[in-house]
Amino acid sequence: MSAFVGYKNRVSESELKALLDQYVSAKSRYFLRWAHKVSGMLKHLDGFPSPEGQMFDRDREIRWKQQGDRFNVLMLSTQAEAEFTAIEKTWTTKSYQANLYPRTETRFPRGIQDQGVNVGQRCFIDTQTAIVHFVALTVEDKS
Repeated sequence: MSAFVGYKNRVSESELKALLDQYVSAKSRYFLRWAHKVSGMLKHLDGFPSPEGQMFDRDREIRWKQQGDRFNVLMLSTQAEAEFTAIEKTWTTKSYQANLYPRTETRFPRGIQDQGVNVGQRCFIDTQTAIVHFVALTVEDKS
């Protein structure tokens, strides 16, 4: 499967919101993080902006992290995304099923629920070194 890894640095809050709106799909999910809490998997972007977070669906994951009053954004995708600066490596991917911990698991804060999302993960591998550099969440169709 073809793969793309790219970034945008020094993005404003409004530019980040517009970027997320551009790539959102019916199956997109969000996971937002603050120093004192996490959102769990959300169908809608509630509580934006968060200092860190990600939006993911079947084809791509967009991650952001706040640096001062701006955001650095990483795109992990199955296709080239023109408005991102590519990280120049030859990428390949491998996809896996993933399982969420049950609600009774104590490793995570109370309240994190899967909200009916069937998640998977996609590893982004540098073909020259065979090193996995990124693991993206994906939303998989229910089987």
